[in-house]
Amino acid sequence: MSAPKPTDSKIEARLAAIVGAEQVLVGEAIPADHHADECLTASPTAPLALVRPGSTEEVTALLELASSESIPVTARGAGTGLAGGCVPRPDGLLVCFSRMNRILEIDRENFVAVVEAGVQLDQLDAELAPLGLVYPVHPGENSASLGGNVSTNAGGTRAVKYGVTRHNVLGVEAVLATGEVIECGGKRIKTSSGYDLTQLIIGSEGTLALVTKATLKLQPRPEHSATVLAPFATLSEVTRAVPRVVASGIGPLLLEYIDMSTMALMVAQLGLELGVPESVRSRALAYLVVSLESTHASRLEEDTLRLGEQLVELGALDVYVLPPTAGNDLIAAREKAFWLAKGAGADDILDVVVPRAAMPEFMARVEAIAEETGTRVPGCGHAGDGNVHMAVFQPDPAVRSRVLRRIFEAGLALGGAISGEHGLGRTKRKYFLELEDPARIALMRRIKSAFDPAGILNPDTIF
Repeated sequence: MSAPKPTDSKIEARLAAIVGAEQVLVGEAIPADHHADECLTASPTAPLALVRPGSTEEVTALLELASSESIPVTARGAGTGLAGGCVPRPDGLLVCFSRMNRILEIDRENFVAVVEAGVQLDQLDAELAPLGLVYPVHPGENSASLGGNVSTNAGGTRAVKYGVTRHNVLGVEAVLATGEVIECGGKRIKTSSGYDLTQLIIGSEGTLALVTKATLKLQPRPEHSATVLAPFATLSEVTRAVPRVVASGIGPLLLEYIDMSTMALMVAQLGLELGVPESVRSRALAYLVVSLESTHASRLEEDTLRLGEQLVELGALDVYVLPPTAGNDLIAAREKAFWLAKGAGADDILDVVVPRAAMPEFMARVEAIAEETGTRVPGCGHAGDGNVHMAVFQPDPAVRSRVLRRIFEAGLALGGAISGEHGLGRTKRKYFLELEDPARIALMRRIKSAFDPAGILNPDTIF
């Protein structure tokens, strides 16, 4: 006969011995906002215990305990995810990295920063700004943690120029389910020495290992920027203009589309003053927002002028170079699109990604699906990299499930993927397992088993 599992009180005592009694919360002491992330459809769940380690050594001890007792483990950063990826199990541990929030090093000669998993984006940016440096990944929520960004391969508005998280993380320290600590990558720019475990762990949503530290690639912080707003008569004109803007060589920092409904909601809810006259607004069904940056004011002025001329040639109803305050307000509003959709009663949020040139066809298919099913699917997105963000307004769960499946099928058929940056979490898992290549899924299962033989790491995410 197998030995009986320890009681909850004994587990709590062993957890307290690792991290300290004050860093172990159970029952009603666990804050309700730690039962879920910002996902609209995942059911909040209270864990067996919430633990807040303060070091890699404590994470190691926690995972050794969890592995020996077959206790599920879910990692949590700042809880800003949108796919239910950090919803805990009722019989599991929720490992919160809020105490591991130290910036360990800013190496100005190698342009890297080494940070613990709980460091937040705004915290790091405050340290880098006086040094004329920037970590360029900007997923839209400044309170997000770097560990969470690594786990989900976060993207954001600047991906068209700088790429997503995996393009800006040079190495990680991570703890396997067995408690083994591995260090992958480092300050070096490249390697061709065996498997790239850093890239395998990035985007794995806490299912392969718990990331405790990350080595991040930094960039010089340009001093000058400009934001251009171009209304178009149709969304298809916007999406068709995007490849031409990218090919122009101006290197936009941000290249976003916003449909008419979303823009109207932004203006109404956030009080934007963009200077677009009613005669233009009444004809515009979609908007393209382009931000440029440069270390030289004269170069920025030239690029802005050239961009405006190009957008007119591509069919823009007009072109507006926004004053700095208005430009910043518009970008901030775009990054609040999720909250606006949530406040408007959206039933789900999608972030399908397709090849950039396939966006017109994809959006046409989405429009047809919405019309056929009586569903509203407004949105905005990272037009520069084909990442389409859509709010789905369909209260009937059965109909909504069919709508999501058809939208995912349309994206995959065009060479896309179900999620561009939010991750699969719990909510998109079933569609991924149903629609993805079975051979790929089988290989991923074998990789999962090699990293986590007991299957304790975030067992309800991805698989």
